[in-house]
Amino acid sequence: MAAVARFARGEHRAGGDVQGGEQCGSPVAEFSIELVRSVMAGELNLALVTAPPEDPKITAVPFALTPLYAVLPQTHAAAQKEQIALQDLTKDEWILLARRVHPVVHSAIMDAARREGIAPKHAHDIITAQQAVHLVSEKVGVAILTKPTALGFHAEGVVVKPISDTSLCFQTCVIMRTDDDSRLANEFARSFLRKYAPQRLPPKQMELWLSA
Repeated sequence: MAAVARFARGEHRAGGDVQGGEQCGSPVAEFSIELVRSVMAGELNLALVTAPPEDPKITAVPFALTPLYAVLPQTHAAAQKEQIALQDLTKDEWILLARRVHPVVHSAIMDAARREGIAPKHAHDIITAQQAVHLVSEKVGVAILTKPTALGFHAEGVVVKPISDTSLCFQTCVIMRTDDDSRLANEFARSFLRKYAPQRLPPKQMELWLSA
């Protein structure tokens, strides 16, 4: 169960060993689209992915609803707030996950901005969290990232705060290939879900979705 706990906290890097040669991945190391591709290609047995795309080749079982996070310079006017509204960021350049990296999240952010009448200074598309945090530390702008990527990297003079807009909350899921018949990987996924999502997913439903 120690491996499951480390997996839940995002401490398993993409491609890290679980047991017996099985592989798991976490969004700390890669963004969702790369993790989904790695699972579908058989490079990973399972991964934690926020807002995975719908695809018949993967099984996605949700276990947590998580907001997006704003990465701000400590000197930002909103840096002391517990939660950040998009309106707090209207004067900043936005650093976002590129559409090709995470199309669901990118579209949701832009749709939310349009609903609030915000024309963001969207000048920077990034493909890694390291890039985003570096740009924020250099005071280029503010970044909006998923929770695992936002909390996975730190830099001096940077703070991370949740976005208050409820439309920018997404299901984080355990994903596997639909045809993955690995007993160990399935048992690992079921153990993880029993521990971290007991109220969301009854055991029989887990057995149905993650058949051994």
